[in-house]
Amino acid sequence: MALLKVKFDQMKRVKLAQGLWLMNWLSVLAGIVIFSLGLFLKIELRKRSEVMNNSESHFVPNSLIGMGVLSCVFNSLAGKICYDALDPAKYAKWKPWLKPYLAVCVLFNIALLLVTLCCFLMRGSLESTLAHGLKNGMKYYRDTDTPGRCFMKKTIDMLQIEFKCCGNNGFRDWFEIQWISNRYLDFSSKEVKDRIKSNVDGRYLVDGVPFSCCNPSSPRPCIQYQLTNNSAHYSYDHQTEELNLWVNGCRVALLNYYSSLMNSMGAVALLVWLFEVTITIGLRYLHTALESVSNPEDPECESEGWLLEKSVSETWKAFLESLKKLGKSNQVEAEGADAGQAPEAG
Repeated sequence: MALLKVKFDQMKRVKLAQGLWLMNWLSVLAGIVIFSLGLFLKIELRKRSEVMNNSESHFVPNSLIGMGVLSCVFNSLAGKICYDALDPAKYAKWKPWLKPYLAVCVLFNIALLLVTLCCFLMRGSLESTLAHGLKNGMKYYRDTDTPGRCFMKKTIDMLQIEFKCCGNNGFRDWFEIQWISNRYLDFSSKEVKDRIKSNVDGRYLVDGVPFSCCNPSSPRPCIQYQLTNNSAHYSYDHQTEELNLWVNGCRVALLNYYSSLMNSMGAVALLVWLFEVTITIGLRYLHTALESVSNPEDPECESEGWLLEKSVSETWKAFLESLKKLGKSNQVEAEGADAGQAPEAG
């Protein structure tokens, strides 16, 4: 028994074809939106590629760009099919291709749903990528004279100013690395020598942060150095007083920014997916309604459209049977090829 059977007369078939034609062209515009969102996200990720540990984060924007292009192609083609469905002579050339086309549309909808889910589920992967990338970026902050790393200082400074953050997890991360280049250290100074000797790795570590960590909204002039030394500053207690530095780490700030972007894009992609599923269902009804016309010479006669020719369980069984037959035919072909090679080997 057919699933969700609906009766159609000529007027209903014409309205269905016209409605689907309009929906397909609206979906082409939606595909352009998906493509644009993926391109925007890719550009935003490339802006800060120096603090990204790997290229896994580009999977989502690349997928959105691909889905946008495919959406434009498939829906343009579907719009043409719906337009030609009103003319029996033009529809005849599309008739053999409608079933394969609908199967491709189902696969496209599944892929679009998976990409949509990835938009919501990439936070964990993005977090680890940012954590490692920012750690390496901070480590190379001082290498202003090293080819390939000379722009890292500017990148980190602009990042901290734009996102109002400091360090990876917080400003104390700067205490654990040497962020001042040896070029600007006076090695004849006793203080510099003592600090380097006191460190096992021979690094010059200070309880200070770069200028880009300073919060301009603070009424007090920025305290960058000797942050943990209360006696170095007037009326200052680093444990009780709110420091005039950005409190949040850049990992959390960037993660929240990119997560909000991908969540918004995931919501748009989900709406587009629902729209695409609706179009695919409508195309299936149009296909079956035109196929079941009892008298092709009488265009005004009634016909029936359905979503599935059989019930869900019967359709699933038929699908499994077709897979089994396909597997057996491949096995027979392989055995035949082996049998043909055996006499030649003899």
